[in-house]
Amino acid sequence: MEFKIGDRFVGDNHPVFIVAEMSCNHLQNFDYAVEILRKAKDAGADAIKLQTYTPETMTIDCNNKHFRLADTIWEGKNLYQLYKEAYTPWEWQPKLKKIAEGEGLIFFSTPFDRTSVDFLEELDVPVHKVASYEITDIPLIDYIASKGKPIIFSIGMATLADIELALSTIRKHENNDIAVLKCVSAYPTPIEETNLKTIENIRETFGVVSGLSDHTSTITTAVLSVALGAKIIEKHLTLDRNLGGPDAPFSLEPDEFKTMVNSVRESEKAIGKTTYALNNKQQRSRLMARSLFVVKNMKKGDIFTEENVKSIRPGYGMHPKYLPEILGKKAVNDTECGTPLSWSLVSKELE
Repeated sequence: MEFKIGDRFVGDNHPVFIVAEMSCNHLQNFDYAVEILRKAKDAGADAIKLQTYTPETMTIDCNNKHFRLADTIWEGKNLYQLYKEAYTPWEWQPKLKKIAEGEGLIFFSTPFDRTSVDFLEELDVPVHKVASYEITDIPLIDYIASKGKPIIFSIGMATLADIELALSTIRKHENNDIAVLKCVSAYPTPIEETNLKTIENIRETFGVVSGLSDHTSTITTAVLSVALGAKIIEKHLTLDRNLGGPDAPFSLEPDEFKTMVNSVRESEKAIGKTTYALNNKQQRSRLMARSLFVVKNMKKGDIFTEENVKSIRPGYGMHPKYLPEILGKKAVNDTECGTPLSWSLVSKELE
């Protein structure tokens, strides 16, 4: 399973596609946004992702109990206040796209309503992202799928039925360029709740590219996810957590992000392929394995015994499995101590 995002292939037999999520870490400062782009490139990310919405496209300005945030890191705010603080000004986004592409980054975003889909289509983004909380917005998913672009969606609060309905909605448009990201909509996510084994099951069950949208505060889950088949990793990037912002607690700083990218790339190399063949280095190492050697000077006709032939290092002699067959037979020549044993030195006759 594979598809193309811009000029990059994503999926089986391709490098993990690493996405730096800017989200609201620009803190409403355009220069911060540009610097995050550049830090993403320096850290080795393949893409930068934004979020395209306004407070009004997300919710209403209401402060009753239904709209107030409780038991989260954003407690004390209502939804409108959170999104007003967190949104990325739309007038920035064409400029940021141009800068990102100049840096060699793929630029895309998460739309949250039809107007933001249309806006991103005008920008000609190569892929659309569906956020975890929009997994139930089937009309929105249907509209996104109608654009014929690859789609990545997270399942941070999705049931199995939600996932199946979203996929069937997309596939009605004959769109099979889909990636599904394991995600937990908890901010930050406790590491013991990540359940990364689900990544393997996503691929097998739904026939899609699978990956991880990571909201933990470390790089451990992102790096480990590679061994479980993740082909896309999305992680929040901030210039400095001390600057604050709604997403700071579960965002990586540039040096941490770079460490994550390097570790992911090392993990890919380590995973390799299933093989029992020995490479050149392993074959050379076998020369240090045990083998049969003559360990005492012997005369022609002497009997091989456990005193004059032993299994020792290095590995230039016969395989140790032949020792029982050798014992009791005669030497066909005078043989010095330290000679690797071979069948040519052994008489076929027993004592």
